[in-house]
Amino acid sequence: MSDREELLRQVADESRRHYASWTLFNQKMADRLGLHPTDVQCLNLLDLEPEPLTTGQIAALTGLTPGSATRLVDRLTKAGLVERRADPADRRRTLVALAPGALSGLGDAWEAPGNAYDDLLATFDDGELATIRTYFRRVGALGRAQSDRLTAEAQAAREGHARQDSERARGSADQSANSPSRGPY
Repeated sequence: MSDREELLRQVADESRRHYASWTLFNQKMADRLGLHPTDVQCLNLLDLEPEPLTTGQIAALTGLTPGSATRLVDRLTKAGLVERRADPADRRRTLVALAPGALSGLGDAWEAPGNAYDDLLATFDDGELATIRTYFRRVGALGRAQSDRLTAEAQAAREGHARQDSERARGSADQSANSPSRGPY
């Protein structure tokens, strides 16, 4: 194995450890906050957006189905973390925004990990930080693309199953119509 192949293997292994540790951390943080892990990430994503979003946009951003995104927003609304607002440009639409003070209520839980992350980043020089930023941008885009791919595959599979069910139902109806009657028994 060449030095590059070994380095790529090590990067892949560390990437798997990284994602596992942050997934588990997200679960622990969600448990501490009394939320679902997806709810925690939705709050994070809403905080990063410059404007409130529709539930449909939240679905697209999180990769959830529209129904799941609606239930997520319902949970966060009930918890007082987001609020629904009429869209001033189109009163038929509803926008979802972080509730005033929503994140400050979560601040205590994030203080220790946030400080630890800041301390870690302080150990890198500006060039290393620029490389880390580039990595996060690229791997984030890759993750979104892979999530979109899985969503499209799942949708195609659902449509395929629906088509098969419809064809089976038609076949059953055709078969029943062509079968001689056996009477009431």
